[in-house]
Amino acid sequence: MTGPAGGVDRPALGGQVLVAFAGLPGVGKSTLAVRVGAALRAPVLPVDPVERALGRYGLTGDVPGMAAYGAVAGLAEVQLGLGLSVVVDAVNPVASARGLWHDLAERAGVPLRVVEVHCGDEAEHRRRVEARPADEHVTWEQTLVRRAEYEPLIGPRLVVDTAVAVDPLPGILAYLG
Repeated sequence: MTGPAGGVDRPALGGQVLVAFAGLPGVGKSTLAVRVGAALRAPVLPVDPVERALGRYGLTGDVPGMAAYGAVAGLAEVQLGLGLSVVVDAVNPVASARGLWHDLAERAGVPLRVVEVHCGDEAEHRRRVEARPADEHVTWEQTLVRRAEYEPLIGPRLVVDTAVAVDPLPGILAYLG
């Protein structure tokens, strides 16, 4: 959907929406989340920088990970309260993390749309992980560990394979609308 000057039109949504991206590091979640946020004119709230900031203050392990999810959920709630749609960019590896978005959508009275992103080409996925900037670098070995711990997503969602040479944005926006 293109608008004037080649921009992307805001989809005709019936109102606000909470969009939660999920998937392993390096699959293309953040790239898609930013594109969806721009199309919706909605804030994009990534969990990774919050986790890194907590780490800089000496908070490491599982607790800061869930704390980062909780902090982003709190920020998302404020934005939803302002009448904005929100795009959450997070790995969302376990049901407890994903439950935050379900609970928030219910409290805010907005629909939740989950977009699960994966890269069906393992060599390409590895290349992407290893090419990430040093300040946000996750090793391929760490990604494999996260994949082994990743709980399958259950429930309504759109699954996007970024290894397919088709722009997923139109399909994502249709799903959101």
